[in-house]
Amino acid sequence: MKLGELAQRIGCELEGDPALEVTGLGPIDEAGPEEVTFVANERYVARARSTRAAAVIAAPGIVVAGAALRTADPYRAFVRALRLFHTPYRPAPGIHPTAAISPSARIGERAAVGAYAVIGERVSIGADARIDPHVVIYPDVTIGDRFVAHAGVVVREGVRIGNDVRLQPGAVIGGDGFGYLPGEKGGAEAIPQTGTVVLEDEVEVGAHSTIDRAAVGATRIRRGAKIDNLVMIAHGCDVGEFTFLAAQVGISGSTRIGAGAQLGGQVGAAGHLTIGAGARIGAKSGVGNDVAAGATVASGIPAIDVRRYRRVIAVFSKLPELLQRIRRIEKQLK
Repeated sequence: MKLGELAQRIGCELEGDPALEVTGLGPIDEAGPEEVTFVANERYVARARSTRAAAVIAAPGIVVAGAALRTADPYRAFVRALRLFHTPYRPAPGIHPTAAISPSARIGERAAVGAYAVIGERVSIGADARIDPHVVIYPDVTIGDRFVAHAGVVVREGVRIGNDVRLQPGAVIGGDGFGYLPGEKGGAEAIPQTGTVVLEDEVEVGAHSTIDRAAVGATRIRRGAKIDNLVMIAHGCDVGEFTFLAAQVGISGSTRIGAGAQLGGQVGAAGHLTIGAGARIGAKSGVGNDVAAGATVASGIPAIDVRRYRRVIAVFSKLPELLQRIRRIEKQLK
């Protein structure tokens, strides 16, 4: 692609030769003379002056080697450029001869069904589905258009999935929730998990993440939510629109998460609480109480307001000196 065309298509102002041809994108330290890179973090500004890339997507005022593609939001422009140059792998439509598909299942046009996939009775799948090898879809599942299930995905019975949903390898949707009663004479009594899971449109679920079915009603992941790898969402939870749950987050049962909330890696939330819309929770936080909408909560157990957390950390490093002062004061008082 000519550099001038690229600048126009990603919304940048070009400083350089519009006829220069570029063939792709690369990291700032590795990009070659026919590639484009970007700088959006101050730590990489110095590298922009020495990169071998043909052009650098950068904010106004940043000195770069070679041509510059100027924009106030370099990272967003870089993402647009990635979309232009990247062609995702897509298997050809067709059903592999080893796939086991129930006669009562209905699969839309242009589906690609891989080797040893299993599709159960009364399943309904929309158009343009991609179902990779060893995917198992239990009976009575309803799925919309443009569904993508990578290898090893399991979708349990009765689950409802909207349009444009993507499941990464090994995700399990609709497994039994972890519900038990202590037995009257010891042991444990399983609580039937009679509900389901609903994934609304544009939901993405990462590799080996699990979303459990509700005991009654539905565990619901609302439109556009993005769930990273190795996330566990328990029965009866409600995850709001366009939330982001990073790797190894664990959400206990009946938790409500508002729209646009962001949970960092390894956040753990106790059950039956509410995390408000737009809340941001730092990595490794243990959330034991409700979090207000728009709040920013720092890392720690228990998780506390980020401003208070910073004050606590500032004092923590001075504790030995403070202890010595207290001891001196105690001696003087005695």
